[in-house]
Amino acid sequence: MRKANTRLVKEINLNHVREVMQRVETATKPQLASMTKLSVVTINSLIRELHERGEVFEDMVVPSNGGRPAQTYRYNYDHSLALVLYLKETQGQELVSAMVINLENTLLSKQDYVMPSFDKQQLYGIITHFISTYPAIKIMGIGIPGQVVNGEITVSSHQELMGSHLIKEIELEYGLRVMVENDVNAAVSGHCLKQEQKEGQEQCVVGIYFPNRYPPGMGILWNGQVMRGKQGMSGEIKFLPNSPDWMNKMASHTFVEAVCTILHTVNAVLAPDQIIIYQDRVEEQHLNKAWNTYRDSHPMASCSEIILQETFQQDYEAGLRKMTLKELQLNGTLIP
Repeated sequence: MRKANTRLVKEINLNHVREVMQRVETATKPQLASMTKLSVVTINSLIRELHERGEVFEDMVVPSNGGRPAQTYRYNYDHSLALVLYLKETQGQELVSAMVINLENTLLSKQDYVMPSFDKQQLYGIITHFISTYPAIKIMGIGIPGQVVNGEITVSSHQELMGSHLIKEIELEYGLRVMVENDVNAAVSGHCLKQEQKEGQEQCVVGIYFPNRYPPGMGILWNGQVMRGKQGMSGEIKFLPNSPDWMNKMASHTFVEAVCTILHTVNAVLAPDQIIIYQDRVEEQHLNKAWNTYRDSHPMASCSEIILQETFQQDYEAGLRKMTLKELQLNGTLIP
């Protein structure tokens, strides 16, 4: 038991040094001892181990206040990489965007693939290409238009994904951990990453995505954390009563009426500070005018700030990249 506790303390200290090195990039051993509050003896041992693993490497030697010159160590952000893929509908076809990022969230490679319809074998080919090209990949982050329950995609706007065990199959095929996230959860997270929120400020932000040939989806963030609900099913607004047929072509007035009803429902139930709307079916001016008219005849106790965005793909990607890196670090993937 004592040996196990000693090992645990060592791993905690190792992660602490790793986090500091990732933040500052370069440091000497005395500097690390000061920043981590660990002894120089402990730092010597931990840096030696990180150096042997290839996570840090020796950099320049710097003067040390009249003493012996000190060796600087630099963090190797390419030691562990993440493969991030997301699925998105574009102009009636499937877009699979694949990218490799390092621990600094630097983009090392990116490629977009267009499929007439979802093709699992083509997806496997994409994954195989990147993993063989970048053997330092330790985790995959996959964004999907749906929800996974016990390894099964139980809800999705894409019929070809329904009932699929795609995530488990990928984990078994490649022997890597897979982090899966709903597309709208990732997008609203990505949007909030760009906003400057005051420390301690409580805020609820909702993102709603209206794709062109699929039902809408919603993501909810409270103080920067995704509100998932039972089995991750919060935000499945396509199941709201009296919803229109989202899969077929829809008149502009029908779409606008549906949007106003959904906004009313979200305001009444969640009363968020902001609602981010991603859509390109109607002009922004048209939707704003319709919503203002709707509010005049439908009183609400709370009315959110409505923000119309055309940045779904950018926000989706930014959120998914950040979530994947967080998963890489939180789940000890860096520790062999």
